[in-house]
Amino acid sequence: MAAHTVGSAADRVRYDRATAHLDAPLAVVDLGAFDANAGDLVRRARGKPVRVASKSVRCRALLERVLAREGFAGVMSHTLAESLWLARSGFDDVLLAYPSADREGYAELVSDPKLAGAVTVMVDDPAQLALIDAARAGLGRTEEVRVCLELDTSLRLLGGRVRIGALRSPLWDPGALAELARLIDRRPGFRLVGLMAYEAHVAGVGDAVAGRPVRSRAVRLMQTAARRELAVRRAEAVRAVRAVAELEFVNGGGSGSVQHTAAEAAVTEVAAGSALYAPRLFDHYTSFRGRPAALFALPVVRRPGVGVVTVLGGGYPASGAVGADRLPVPYLPAGLRLDAREGAGEVQTPLVGQPADDLLVGDKVWFRHAKAGELCERFALLRLVDGDRVVESVPTYRGEGRTFV
Repeated sequence: MAAHTVGSAADRVRYDRATAHLDAPLAVVDLGAFDANAGDLVRRARGKPVRVASKSVRCRALLERVLAREGFAGVMSHTLAESLWLARSGFDDVLLAYPSADREGYAELVSDPKLAGAVTVMVDDPAQLALIDAARAGLGRTEEVRVCLELDTSLRLLGGRVRIGALRSPLWDPGALAELARLIDRRPGFRLVGLMAYEAHVAGVGDAVAGRPVRSRAVRLMQTAARRELAVRRAEAVRAVRAVAELEFVNGGGSGSVQHTAAEAAVTEVAAGSALYAPRLFDHYTSFRGRPAALFALPVVRRPGVGVVTVLGGGYPASGAVGADRLPVPYLPAGLRLDAREGAGEVQTPLVGQPADDLLVGDKVWFRHAKAGELCERFALLRLVDGDRVVESVPTYRGEGRTFV
């Protein structure tokens, strides 16, 4: 286990002191850790701009904070509704990372020059273009839509019989990508400006899982092979698409692969977001070490017996394949763990371990979420901690009444 995954007593004192006037449940972001993680991303990006993945932050104030730093440029959003909201809020470079079927949103996009100039939508199928055109119907003159294509990054072995990677774009072959590029080039109302290739099996899969040396080595071998194959194919895809359109950007990477992706000449920018909060799923990488920045506190409400306390709520599992790694974990005081029979509960979460005997009703237990931005779906406010003080309270997306998916 990496050293930073065990919280220090000094951190607990800081967080308790900073929030002594606040009742739990509550969520905090440690600005010192957040800023250090941002600096590490810039260092790993090797001079290429970092586009912030908003789904991993879900707080406008923190998006603005990181974009004010040198080395960051643009937002990668996760829904069209979010993209439009961010553009209306002043974010002028928003890349929608996933195709949308939001006809009302498309109608709004093509009706407003400001939105159309700020938002780039993702396309990997002609049917998505038809959906946008259908949204134009009856609107009269509409704005040109900025389009980005997505390359499937999966590693295919044994003639394609084995596939490793997320089930995203159907466009794996550079020739297929170029064919869709030509279709877009011929179609009125669209302008191809970008290409994206997100290597989820490299950027989002830890290669140093504690207690799993064989699995970790297998992951490292897979990722090495995947990076090599993708670097060649991505360069071919970029050449093929640039022969059709003058691309403004080629986006790749993620928090776990920033330095590797940035090293590719064909890539002009990298994407990252989770590394800013450093949730527990990102503890297991050999390529970087983040500082846990986003935490939540739950209050002790019961002491059922020796070595046990119960906190209020806590059932905040992360999305993805079901498993223990998707559960939040107690972080401070160090040494607590979830009860194996009850886990993290909807209304209460028992915690076991020697530190439980030193906790009183009303004390706070600090937790880490398994993923990054999903924590913000549980809280309306983030308390920003600098040292041992809360210096500001800022709304999450939820706190602003925005629930996009």
